[in-house]
Amino acid sequence: MKPKQRGKTFIIVRRVLVTLAVVLVYIWAFAGLPLLELKETSVEIMSAIFAGLFQPDWGYVYDPGGEDLLRGLLDTLAIALLGTFIASILCIPFSFMASKNVAKTKTMVGSSKFVLSFIRVFPDIVLALLFIKAVGPGAFAGVLALGIGAVGMLGKLISESVEGIDLSAREALIATGGNPVKTFMFAIVPQVLPNFFSFVLYRFEVNLRAATILGVIGAGGIGTPLIFALSVRDWERVGIILLGIIVMVTLIDAISSKIRARLI
Repeated sequence: MKPKQRGKTFIIVRRVLVTLAVVLVYIWAFAGLPLLELKETSVEIMSAIFAGLFQPDWGYVYDPGGEDLLRGLLDTLAIALLGTFIASILCIPFSFMASKNVAKTKTMVGSSKFVLSFIRVFPDIVLALLFIKAVGPGAFAGVLALGIGAVGMLGKLISESVEGIDLSAREALIATGGNPVKTFMFAIVPQVLPNFFSFVLYRFEVNLRAATILGVIGAGGIGTPLIFALSVRDWERVGIILLGIIVMVTLIDAISSKIRARLI
């Protein structure tokens, strides 16, 4: 058999083996899932939820004398905004210390990458549970959970952006006698800023979705009235809350996408 034919045969065999392995993994994964069984009340509950979506409780949108939809959405927005702001500040030193072309030692790079990876291990909801135990239920726990949890993601993305910058400007400033502070501010920071703001905006979108869920476990925001409405089966109120979340997230996504398109 000629070398070219052997190479083609090897490629075909390898593709077949990879495909077979993927198929076996999927079969093994789905074999462990329980059979899908619909309870007698499932259809009734689902129809009630959809009925609540199409016939929402409009009186809950604004209530001058108590809790309402607008206050809950504003709380959720504030939790996401403050959490993102905290993360955007805390991630800056870690992102530069985790960059191979900026950090001075391999130990600094390795330890910083380990810290960022360690933070990413914990889901937002786990961090929220920990902070609820530490500081009590409420919006403050949600802010801390989102603020600390986002450091791992932002730090990793920004460090990769720093590692991809062009260092020729830095070398030129050093050659002209620029000190380390000026070199850093005028040669590195301007290249990183557009990606930094883009990543922060993207994380804000993620935090906004997460903030709506954290309220379910007592971390403030619109999730708290949502879980109460679900527990008492007030489907009209569930409908207006879900509708408000959809509108808020859609608007924020649209605004954020336009801002990111101008930055990049």
